[in-house]
Amino acid sequence: MSENNFVDYVKIAFKSGRGGRGSTHFYRDRLTAKGGPDGGNGGRGGHIVLRGNAQLWTLLHLKYRKHISAGDGEGGGANNRSGGDGNDEVIDVPVGTIARDAETGEVEFEITEDGQTVILLSGGKGGQGNTKFKSATNQSPRYAQPGEEGQTQWKILELKVLADVGLVGFPNAGKSTLLSVITAAKPEIANYPFTTLVPNLGIVPYRDFKSFIMADIPGIIEGAHTGKGIGLRFLRHIERNSLLLFMVPADSEDIAKEYEILLNELRAYNPELLDKKRILAISKSDMLDEELKSEIKAQLPDLDSIFISSVAQQGLTELKDLLWKNLTINE
Repeated sequence: MSENNFVDYVKIAFKSGRGGRGSTHFYRDRLTAKGGPDGGNGGRGGHIVLRGNAQLWTLLHLKYRKHISAGDGEGGGANNRSGGDGNDEVIDVPVGTIARDAETGEVEFEITEDGQTVILLSGGKGGQGNTKFKSATNQSPRYAQPGEEGQTQWKILELKVLADVGLVGFPNAGKSTLLSVITAAKPEIANYPFTTLVPNLGIVPYRDFKSFIMADIPGIIEGAHTGKGIGLRFLRHIERNSLLLFMVPADSEDIAKEYEILLNELRAYNPELLDKKRILAISKSDMLDEELKSEIKAQLPDLDSIFISSVAQQGLTELKDLLWKNLTINE
């Protein structure tokens, strides 16, 4: 998924349809000069509907749609005929999309399943025809209701990537290399910071035709939660990961300190992220001998940890076993 094709934030003015006007009509035919009221009701205005689509991975298709409107309802007719409802505007979005009110920032709902539909804005109700106002004391009502106006509101649609495992680490920690080795994903890999500018997803094959989804989140730096670097923009994607795989390279000056910095960034952004399961992978460990590994392991924090090397293909099978075990531990 290229940088230009990944869109995870759009702001759009939505307008639901106006309800149709009720009819003021009286029955007439060649034998009846003054029949009773027979005006029908107006149809409702069209809804704005969001629908989850598992085939979509981005909001790119909505990037240039700044105004989206649903159809208006039709007016009622003679002989108690109701007007047709306005056409709903059904908008497909990726699973993991949340809708916010653009003014308050309040989260209204989120799309979590393929095929799930939620009405973002309801269409206006259709007006009642004069038939509805007929009574014993008012047998010839000459009025009907107008249809309700539709709603016009600015909404923010925001995508949070859904993945089983999220890769967390500083730039150049080896996240993209790991993803490219154990999945079919082909992220950009280079020896400079912030090579990854958009989240990359890959499916990790496992034993007995099982699999899980891994997401490479763009590199976080110290202070990312305050807007430094590019981490703030993508920290929200971590919220949808079941398990977090922290990656610290073996040539780091202080592996435990680097892990704590990453952990503090997540804590400052959203303390609930610390409730997720965590695993620490020491990447680029092909440069270590067993004695160095033992020394490093004694200094690591108290959580599941593993030494891996994506380039040398070391520890990857054990890593997948450890990830699968943690993903399925409560099943």
